[in-house]
Amino acid sequence: MTGNWVRAFLSGVAFSAAAVVLTVSASADTLFGAMEKAYVTNPTLNAARAGQRATDELVPQALSGWRPTIGVFGEVNRTRTSQQSAPIFTPEGPDVDSLAVNSATGGDVSIQLAQPLFRGFGTVSQTKSAEARVDASKQGLLGTEQQVLFDVVQSYMDVYAGRQYVALRRQDVSALQAQVKAAKDRFAVGEITRTDVAQAEARLAESQSFLVNAQTDLARAVASYVQVVGVEPGKLSYPKVVRIPKSLKTALDIAGDINPQLLAQAFVEVAANSDINVAFSNLLPSADLVASASASDSDFAQSKNTASVMQVGAQLTIPLYESGFVYSQVRQAKQLASQSRIQVIEVARSVRQAVASSWNAYVGLAQIIKNTRTQVSAAQLALNGVQQEYQAGTRTTLDVLDAQRFLVQAQVLQVTAERNRVVSGYQLLAAIGHLTAGDVGLKVPIYDPDANYQRVRDKWIGTDVKTVE
Repeated sequence: MTGNWVRAFLSGVAFSAAAVVLTVSASADTLFGAMEKAYVTNPTLNAARAGQRATDELVPQALSGWRPTIGVFGEVNRTRTSQQSAPIFTPEGPDVDSLAVNSATGGDVSIQLAQPLFRGFGTVSQTKSAEARVDASKQGLLGTEQQVLFDVVQSYMDVYAGRQYVALRRQDVSALQAQVKAAKDRFAVGEITRTDVAQAEARLAESQSFLVNAQTDLARAVASYVQVVGVEPGKLSYPKVVRIPKSLKTALDIAGDINPQLLAQAFVEVAANSDINVAFSNLLPSADLVASASASDSDFAQSKNTASVMQVGAQLTIPLYESGFVYSQVRQAKQLASQSRIQVIEVARSVRQAVASSWNAYVGLAQIIKNTRTQVSAAQLALNGVQQEYQAGTRTTLDVLDAQRFLVQAQVLQVTAERNRVVSGYQLLAAIGHLTAGDVGLKVPIYDPDANYQRVRDKWIGTDVKTVE
């Protein structure tokens, strides 16, 4: 049944994606609207939130080292004993042997409490490690949120640009079809040669291939949009240019303070340092307070026996030699802590590279867009002039075809630059750490990872959880 549902779902998505290539819904979708839908429904983000809630449980598990353990043990038994005595000789003659059979029913029950008193500071260190890992996981969740929202931006702009590519290619095909018809008409009256007609037909076939490629790329972009956002794209509008820091230095400073990837690795380093103390605590003494009470009852040979015992005591354990295993664990923890410190530097460099790269791309694309607009305007004027000169007989068919190609190429470059500028702007926000629902200003209930953490941190008992399917 599940397999049939999955196949039906995939078939429906595939059909919907194909349909969007052909027709566009009358409703308009904004980039922020698409991000809001993904923020609420995206399975990658919801799964990361569930993983965060699971990580929250590390802290109550570590705090359990301060709490007692209580257990009840019970036993019931039935015993049957038989004994045969040998015959005894008397003056009257041998006495007959005798057989004695005894049955007993007994049982005992005990309850034991063990309260940790000292664990070589292991519980303290384990709690610090767990808290640091929870903080790292929270930053990782923000990183996932940023990645999902950036994926929305990419897929949104891919669909927006893809539709423009298809429209441009269709216009190009229509223009070349008219050019082929005109070339055939002029060839029929002897104004041009068969070569001119062949050149026009070749360019038309090339343009038709470009149109097919554009439609294929658009279908792929629509499928990615459905995957990330969860619904089909409607009529998309070009988003506003995002606000970015005024300088690269400012962007780098902000990233150093709030970038989730960098902060997550810093918390991992804190946890790794605490793990050294956790491992070392196994070399230190431990102490427990132990209290127990037991009662036993037996019925043997028509005699009833009842006993009860209560004990309270302290246990002290001093490890002397652990076959080298614990020493190895301490050395291993130190190496892992060293690895974490090095990885902080690695992540910091990666963040710096991402910020600088996206910043320069965003700034450079502003000039590129200006240049492409000039290029499109000039190419359009050139095409109009060449067409007039072609009608006058001073230009060849190839000149017109080349002018048409240059115009389409310039238009494609303009669409690409406009798409890349939006993407690079949001990529810069993600590299800094500002591409979150709160920073962007999405009109959705903001998920608070601290709510579940505070709910479970000090829980002593209970198995109920709040899950999202």
